[in-house]
Order: sequence, then structure tokens, then C-alpha cells
Amino acid sequence: MSPTIRTLIVWIAILMVVIVLWTTFQSGRIQSIPLTFTEFLDHVENGRVSEVEIRGQDLTGSFDLSDRFPDGGSFTTYLPPEYPDLIALLRANDVEIKAAEPRSNPLVQFLFTWAPFLLIIGLWVFFMRQMQSGGNKALSFGKSRAKLLSSSGKKVTFADVAGVEEAKEELSEVVEFLKEPSKFQKLGGRIPKGVLLMGTPGTGKTLLARAIAGEANVPFFSISGSDFVEMFVGVGASRVRDLFEQGKKNAPCIVFIDEIDAVGRHRGAGLGGGHDEREQTLNQLLVEMDGFESNEGVILIAATNRPDVLDPALLRPGRFDRRVVVDRPDINGRRGILEVHTRDIPLADDVRLEVVARGTPGFSGADLENLVNEAALVAARRDKKSVEMDDFEWAKDKVLMGVERKTMLLSEDEKRVTAYHEAGHALVGAFSANSDPVHKVTIIPRGRALGVTMQLPLEDKHNYGRRYLETQIAVMMGGRVAEELTQDDITTGASNDIERASEMARRMVCEWGMSELGPLAYGGGSEPVFLGRDYNQRTEYSEDTAQRIDAEVTRLVTEGYERARAILGAHREVLDRLAEILLEYESVTGREVYDLIREITGQDLQPEEADHVTGPPPKAPAPVTTPSEPVLGDSPGGMEPAPATRRAEPLESL
Repeated sequence: MSPTIRTLIVWIAILMVVIVLWTTFQSGRIQSIPLTFTEFLDHVENGRVSEVEIRGQDLTGSFDLSDRFPDGGSFTTYLPPEYPDLIALLRANDVEIKAAEPRSNPLVQFLFTWAPFLLIIGLWVFFMRQMQSGGNKALSFGKSRAKLLSSSGKKVTFADVAGVEEAKEELSEVVEFLKEPSKFQKLGGRIPKGVLLMGTPGTGKTLLARAIAGEANVPFFSISGSDFVEMFVGVGASRVRDLFEQGKKNAPCIVFIDEIDAVGRHRGAGLGGGHDEREQTLNQLLVEMDGFESNEGVILIAATNRPDVLDPALLRPGRFDRRVVVDRPDINGRRGILEVHTRDIPLADDVRLEVVARGTPGFSGADLENLVNEAALVAARRDKKSVEMDDFEWAKDKVLMGVERKTMLLSEDEKRVTAYHEAGHALVGAFSANSDPVHKVTIIPRGRALGVTMQLPLEDKHNYGRRYLETQIAVMMGGRVAEELTQDDITTGASNDIERASEMARRMVCEWGMSELGPLAYGGGSEPVFLGRDYNQRTEYSEDTAQRIDAEVTRLVTEGYERARAILGAHREVLDRLAEILLEYESVTGREVYDLIREITGQDLQPEEADHVTGPPPKAPAPVTTPSEPVLGDSPGGMEPAPATRRAEPLESL
């Protein structure tokens, strides 16, 4: 029965009760004969009236026993406003006189009499209905907040998901099991009880869950991990019980819990105390997933970007039978994602999605969707009928570095320092064999940076070698070295470079075993207390080892500094020419940097596959107003205006 019909029935029942009570009240009253005032005076003068009761202008009375009224009787009449002889007439005929306050409306009197009881009954009915209806209503805090996905809304299918083919294959098997369970059960297989989607933010975990809902013709309940726990004790466990009760009633079905780490965090972790409300919720979830009671047909799909903090009991087989990793897409995946998001966008003939995909290593699905949206917006702002390639290039710079700060006016000295700083980064990267190719150098202020040197890898990287990391440290030091070689004083612009170089060197020593201290790990990581499992972080090495670690970190950074100094000192002419070009045109492409090096030194250092990354060769150098393709993670060289506003972005995936 629908809620509307139930509400209508309740109000009809209340109305019927009121009618019955009113009828009973009216039937209990004595029937009175209405008289005109003249008839009333005649009856008084003839001695037929025994008593009267006056209530304002209303008069009621009783007849004496007579032939006309053998059983007595009562009457009512209405007194005129002015009749001073009435009392004298009544006393002359021996009529007993009673006076009382004017009688109120019978309905009003009835309401005053029965209103408290009706109010109590109404409140009781109201709260009972609220407790049964769930949702955000009063006293429904023990009910699940899960939303049943409507089949009438816009569906998302696996055709709308790209870049995560392995995850789609795993999840499509679950959908197929729901559609045709006998295909698997005849060989002894059982339906998985839980699927955990793990991956970094923006990789498409929630989108995959929506695609499952679109593919499977079964009920799909969606809820967030934070919807379980509130201020009342026991609410989380109660909502878990109610969620699985709903699932059993609609089995087979799928229950999706987004951000499950909100309730599934390791018990006893951080500063949350012992057996708190969150742990009660987790305990109930563990029991419902694989306890004494069977939940056949209820598949739980959960998503999280922090699988390392989940409780081990939640991850064991029988609860989450499958763990699906939803990672950042590779170049083919990025191209597929771009094709999905550009279906409804008119593209110009010069748009090459494979070039955009190759130029966006490390981008997640959400990053690519945002990039396409920004490109469409800028094309509309420029009154174009289609999105062109330079719109995508402009959008990628905006997504990673922010919009150009055209209102930020720099003095000539600041521009010169910035130009030499970025030229130092670019040349150290160009002359280093183990470095990513230089893609673009600019001194146009963007975001918090006064200038940026972008390096674009030729292919996706999953591991980083020691030589590559040592080269990255040298590239980071290139800006400071260029300032020392060409300026009278050094600036705070290298603060972010120094911070990132020091952090990378320390991780090489303490985590990756890339130093003379050997393949040992020092320290227990650097995660915050509230995200980890311990109350504090312990120092797992002696004071002597700490001094040796500091010495190794200093050696790695110093060697990178000396390497950058040797490169820039040997190619001072190239440094000066590149800085002059930056001061004149503000932005220089990677191809132009390599052409300048070949023109002055005769060395051809441009990578063979650079054409596949940067696209068609540019024309003559010109002032750039729409920047080119950046690389995720901001390659070393972001020059900062001051330490207070510096932006620390370590190398992606390191």
C-alpha cells in the first residue's frame, strides 16, 4: 500500500471517530420545543411554566404537568433585548427563576472537553507513522538512509566507462551472476558476497557502481559510509541491520557503500578510543556480511581510496571476496575516456585525442572530464562553433596551474630573475640523459607560481630508477644555480625546489634504499596519526644512524647542485640566450629549446618521439597567450613568489 493511501485511510478514520462522538453528544441532549416570545408569555400567564433558566438572551424552561404536556417537557425561546417586566411577570405567576452564564457553542464546548485526548491520540499516531516511514523524519534515526535507485532515471552502463577494462570485466561477471546464477551454480560456484573497489580519487569507482546498477536488472541500494554514524548511540548498528533487512526483502540485490573507510577503519586505530560508536557499526557490518544469518542474494559493493586503514576482518574472503583495483588509466585508457566525454561535443578537424592522451600522463578519469569541460567552456567563451586543439591545450594548463594572472605586474628585475631561474631548470633537464624531455618553459604567472618549466615523459612511468631521481634533484637545483651564476643576489624563488629536492633525497635514503647506507628502511612512514594505526610515530634508528642519514641526504642534494652548476657553467651562452627569449616572448616550447641548443652547441638532444607528444612543430617564436600541454604533478621548476605561499607538489606516484 502506498504512503498516500495509508495517510488517506488514517484521516478518514479520524473523521469518522469525530462524527461518532458528535452524534453521541447530540443524542444525549433532551429534545426542547422552540417557542416564540409571545407563546412563551401566554404559557406563563396561563400558569403552565414551572421554571425557567436565563443565559443571556437564551431562555429555557419546563412546563407544568397538564393535558397538553402530560409528561412535562422543556422549551426554548429567545428574549428580546429590552423587556424590563419579564422578571415581575415570572414572579407573579410563581415561576422559579434560574440565572447562568451564556451557553457557549456546543461544538466549541465539545472541542474544549475532548481536545486534550484527541491531541494525545493524534501525536501518538503521528510518531508511530514517522518511526515506520524512515527517511529524515523524526524518530527515524534507526532506519537506513540507503536510496533505492530508480529504473526510470538516466542509466549509466559499462559503455559509458572507459580506461578500467580489468575492473569492468570483474564487475560484469557479478552482473552476469545476478542475471543467470544457474550458469555458475551448476559448477559449484557461489555468488560473491562483497566486492571492494580500491583506487585513488577520481579514477571512477562510484561511476563503476552506477554502471553496475544500469547493467543489472536488480534493486540497487546506494549509501555513504558517513550516513551510518550520528550523535545517538547505536544508530550506526541499527542502520546496518535495517539496510540488510531491506536487502533481504528485495534479494537478489546490490548494496553500494561509498567511502566505506568512514565506518570500516581499523579497530583501535588513531585517537578514537576503544569500543566507540564507529566500532559498533563495523562489528554489526561484519556480522551481517558473514555471520550466523544468511544474506544470500545481497551483494555488497564498497569503494574506498584508503584500503590500508580498513580492518583486516572486513577484508577477509567471505566478506569481501574480490578486491578490484581501479587505477589511473594508461594512454589507451585516457584516449577511451576522452572519447566518452567528447561524444556530445563538436570537435574541430585539428583535434587529435591521441595527442591529448599522450600529453596527460597520470591524469585520472575525473581530471580528463574536467579538462574536456574546460576546453568546451573556453571554446564557447571565444564564440567558436567547435572545440579546437588549442582549447584543449589551454584547458590543460588551467587545470594544472590555474588561469593566467594577467593583473599581476612584475618589475623588470623580477622578470629577469624568473627568466634565468626557469631557463636554468630547462637547460639542466635538456642536457641530462635520464631526464624527461622539456615540453614548455614560461614566465607567465599562473596560480601561485611566477614561472613554470614543464617536462613531459614520452611514456607512462610506473617505476623510477636511481639515476632518474638523481637527475630530478639536479633539475630542481637548476633554478638556484642559474640565479647564483647570473644575479648579484639569490631569491626565495627556489624555496619549493629545495623543499622537494630534500624530500626526494630523504625518501631515497630512508624508504627506497638508494644510498650508501644500503637497502634498509628507516622510520615507520610519515602518515598522520589520525590516518594510521598508532598513537605516535616511533624513531626506529639510533642517533648515530640519524646523523648518517642526514649526511647522505646532504650528499645527494649537494651532488645534484654541483651537477647543475657544471651544466649551466659549461653552457652559459645558451642560458643567456634562452633567458632573453623568455623575456621577449614569455613562453617557449620544448622544441624551440632543443633548436636553440642545436644552433649554439651543435648537439641534437631532441628526443625522437617528441613529435608524438608535442604535436605539429610550432611556427616562429611568438608571444604565447594560450599555453601548451602541461604534465601532471608540476615538473620541477615552479618558481614561487615567497615561502609563505609556496606550493609543494612532489613527483607523482613517488
